[in-house]
Amino acid sequence: MLVNITLYWLTGTPASSARIYWQSMRTFEDLPVRIPVGYSRFPRDICRTSRRWVEERYPTLAYYNEMPRGGHFAAWEQPQLFVEEVRRSFRASL
Repeated sequence: MLVNITLYWLTGTPASSARIYWQSMRTFEDLPVRIPVGYSRFPRDICRTSRRWVEERYPTLAYYNEMPRGGHFAAWEQPQLFVEEVRRSFRASL
């Protein structure tokens, strides 16, 4: 993660990494999701959502799991757990 941050810092382009968040929040529309959804809740994530909220937002929820460790950058922090979760999610939605 530090390598990625350093690359943005040294090249003077940190704004480009945040642009997607700025743009998506300005034009966010709450559209219905009609495809199967898998959701893994990591305990140290930035947004702490409840299962009830996830089920309300995604009525097609096919997979939900609360992980023992990990955070917002789960793929970097817990790569093995992350890969296993992606696989379980896809299996559940088939």
